[in-house]
Amino acid sequence: MKINLLDIAHGRSGDKGDAANIGIIAYDDKGFEIIKKYLTAEKVKKHFDGICLGKVERYELPNLRALNFLLHNTLGGGGTVSLKFDAQGKTLAAALLRMEIDVNDKN
Repeated sequence: MKINLLDIAHGRSGDKGDAANIGIIAYDDKGFEIIKKYLTAEKVKKHFDGICLGKVERYELPNLRALNFLLHNTLGGGGTVSLKFDAQGKTLAAALLRMEIDVNDKN
């Protein structure tokens, strides 16, 4: 079964120098269990193929029902030097929320 990430979570994003920072926050405990299990750093890296040129780190914030992703080498040098349209990564959370997650009942 596939679900849209947007249906179970909301997000915020921004910049940390040349790295983009994306927070995905589940609406409830069930949604948090889904994103914790299925929204991996590898899947986020693949979703941003061609945009994220470095590694992706994932951090869990269970008290907020959230995951935080740090996408290295993504912003073309950072907000003050980048020629990218979104040099501060403000649209990346919206882009990630468009991801479909394949939730396998067997796992």
